[in-house]
This record gives sequence, structure tokens and C-alpha cells, in this order.
Amino acid sequence: MMVFDVKRPLIPDIAMAAGVSTATVDRVLNRRPGVRNVTLHRVLEAAVKVGYLGEEEVKARLGPVFSKVVFLLPQGTNPYLTGLNTYVRALAEQSMEPLKVRSHFIESFNPEALVQALRRYGKTSDAVIFMAIEHPKVRQVIDELVNAGKRVVTIISDLPTSNRHAYIGIDNFAAGRTAAKVMGRFCRAPQGKLALVAASRAYRAHMEREMGFLALIEESFPHLTVIGPQEGHDNRDENYHNTCRLLEQHPDIVGIYNVGGSSDGIGRALHESKREEICFIGHRLTPDTRSMLVEGVMDMVITQNPSAIYARAIEVASGEKTDSGAVSMEIYFSENLPIANS
Repeated sequence: MMVFDVKRPLIPDIAMAAGVSTATVDRVLNRRPGVRNVTLHRVLEAAVKVGYLGEEEVKARLGPVFSKVVFLLPQGTNPYLTGLNTYVRALAEQSMEPLKVRSHFIESFNPEALVQALRRYGKTSDAVIFMAIEHPKVRQVIDELVNAGKRVVTIISDLPTSNRHAYIGIDNFAAGRTAAKVMGRFCRAPQGKLALVAASRAYRAHMEREMGFLALIEESFPHLTVIGPQEGHDNRDENYHNTCRLLEQHPDIVGIYNVGGSSDGIGRALHESKREEICFIGHRLTPDTRSMLVEGVMDMVITQNPSAIYARAIEVASGEKTDSGAVSMEIYFSENLPIANS
């Protein structure tokens, strides 16, 4: 009688060969989330090496490779988005095979333009990363892309009623409440008006900030009256002229909260009117908001780190992460500004 002493490789053998835990091997073999892409490949290579899997089985388990990634950002005078696009393009030039990253500007606040861009660039990309506009046509094209096997990630402003894979950004409702808490504390007047400046309600992020701000002011500072929102479409000239008009019509304004960008237009109006005692809070740390903080025109800035958004979005787009994630909300005053990038 012949006895064959052949030992079938088991999970512990793969774990030892890959230098990981048996739990990690189990997640990889059963296609569960929570494993980094580099670890996934190491485990599958070890499974082939010990004879647990064949080459074809590994290809099937790896599934599609998301190598072509495109960022779509709104065009305009918003310094933060301009800076983010520059940042993305700089990193895109450094991206190595098989990952290829591209970025494009599209017309701001225009759902039709966004839909056209999503369809155009979605055809030639594996993953699309963009600021969502609240519109049924945008929701529809997101679902089309997901059904076509594309990975869809929203950043900064979300569209949670779509089938997008993940949202990367701050909690905007909490950001609005934070602005209201600080402004209410700063404004010691027994009564007065707070002006709310928005870019456009096309972005859910701006609506959520507005709702958070209004809710907390009503709860905690009922002696302060909110006027607006005044839409400035993230345009510095519009923000400037709108603020000049507000200051003229409402001499009892004690605070201004800008939920969008291009705060430099508001700061210019405050400086020229010599109303810099007004509490001014806005979003996004950029060269212009930094200067206004230092000069005392602006009191506080709420921002989200572009590098954190980029890194997390790339992780999701490439399949290394599968869940949405809030980016840390950073708050800056004149006294705690980080070192400026050269």
C-alpha cells in the first residue's frame, strides 16, 4: 500500500509566508473589506507560493484595478479650490504606474456642466472624484457610472442619496454650529444682526453649514438676528458688492459668516468701510484668509486639509479603503496659524 505524505497548505501557512495574521488572510480569501491594497497583494502572492491558490484564481479575486483617476473641481475665483486643483495636478505629475491621476476644472454651480464632465471623463477613467451638486441629473449620472463599474467619490460637498462609494470631507453641519458658537461668544452686543453669506445652495455642504449655524444661533443666542443668506457664487467681486450693500442697509450688523469661499471680497468691504470690529468667520485657509487673520479683518477660519482629502480620496478610488470618512475640521485664529507653504 502506497502512502502519500502530501500536506495541503492551510491559512496559517499563507499567514507565515506573507508575514500577516491569520485573520488578515481570512479577510483576503473571503473578500472582506479592511485590508490595505499592498497587504492584499502580498497575501495573494503568498497563497500562490504555498500552493493554496492558482494564478487564475488570484486574478479573479483581485477583480478590477482602478488605475485611472480623475478629479473634477469647480472653476472660479475661489482661492481654496484653485489651490486644491494646483495641489492635485502637482501630485498627479508624481503619480507612478499603474496609478494615473488627472484633474480638470468645470463651470461652477452648473449641474449640466458637471453631468457632461462626469459622462465624458467617466468613460475613460476607473474612478471619478468630484464636488457634488445637489441635482437629480447629477444623482442619475452617478448611478450610471457605478453601474458601469466605475468608482465614484464625492469630496467637500456630498450627495448621500446617490450610490456614490464614499464621501471625503468635514462634517459641514457641525462646522456651521461651530461658527455660530464662536460668533455668538465673540459678539457681546445685547442685540444685533448676523449676516449669512453663501456661495450657492447647489452645494449640500453650504446648505448644511447654513442649517447648523441657524440652529445654534436660535438655540443659544436668540438676541442675535440672522439676515440672508446672500449668495455670492464664490466670486470675490460679488461678495464685495453684496457686503457693501449689507453694511449700508444694516448698520447694526455685528457678525458675518461666509459658508463658501472668496472671503477676500468680504474682507475688502469691511476694511474700506472701517467696520473691522465686525466678527468675521469663514472657511478655507488660503493666502488671502491667512492675511486677513493676521491683519485682524477676519477672526476665525474653518478649513479641511487638501492633502488629507487627496490621500483619503485616492485610497477609496484605488480600493484600499471602502468607507466614507470625515476629514478633521481644522480651526485657525491669528495666533495658531501653521507655517505657510512656500
